[in-house]
Amino acid sequence: MELKFNADGLIPAIVQDADTNQVLMMAWMNREAFDETLATRRTCFYSRSRQKLWRKGEESGNVQEVLAIAYDCDADTLLVRVRPAGPACHTGAVSCFFNPILEDASLPRGTAILDALRAVIAHRKANPKEGSYTNYLFDKGVDKICKKVGEEAAESIIAAKNNSVEELTYEASDMLYHLLVLLENQGVPNQAIWDELAKRHK
Repeated sequence: MELKFNADGLIPAIVQDADTNQVLMMAWMNREAFDETLATRRTCFYSRSRQKLWRKGEESGNVQEVLAIAYDCDADTLLVRVRPAGPACHTGAVSCFFNPILEDASLPRGTAILDALRAVIAHRKANPKEGSYTNYLFDKGVDKICKKVGEEAAESIIAAKNNSVEELTYEASDMLYHLLVLLENQGVPNQAIWDELAKRHK
C-alpha cells in the first residue's frame, strides 16, 4: 500500500457513517494513527494543534468502530467508513458538516432526513438559539416533550380516522420531529433505533 502522506507526514481522512452514508467529519492521520486505526478498528487521528495522537471518543465515549477503509485514485486521501457510538462533532451534532453554503433541494432524501433533522436538533441543544422552538422544548424538559409526542400521536390517529392523507402526512411529520427531540433529550441516538429495527427485521 503506497499511501501518499503530505510534507508534514499527514493524510486527510474523511469519515462516513457506514449505515447512513452521511459524512461525519474530516481529520488528519499520520502513519502511526493510521496503523493504530487498522490494528484497533477504531478511529485514531493526529491532532495538529496538540501535536499528538487523538483517539476519537477517548474522553467523550463517542468512539467510531471502523468497518472499512479505502483510498482515492491518487492515494492521498482516505475514506473511513464507521459505525459511530455517538455524535462526531464536538458541538454535539451528528456530523461536523451542518453549516450550508449551497443546498441541494433534493438532499437529504428518504430516511436520511431523520438523521439530518437529528443533527439540527443536536446542534440546537448544544448551541441554543433565541426564539428556537426546539430550545423551548429542551428548556421545558422531558414532561413537556413527552406531552407533545402524545399530542402529535393523537392528532395522527385522528387524521387517519378522517381518512385524510394530507392531514396524516402533516401530523405524522410533527410526531416524528417531537420524537427526535425526545430521543435527543434522553440521549438515545438514532442508530440505536435503526439497530433495534434491524434486529426485528431478521
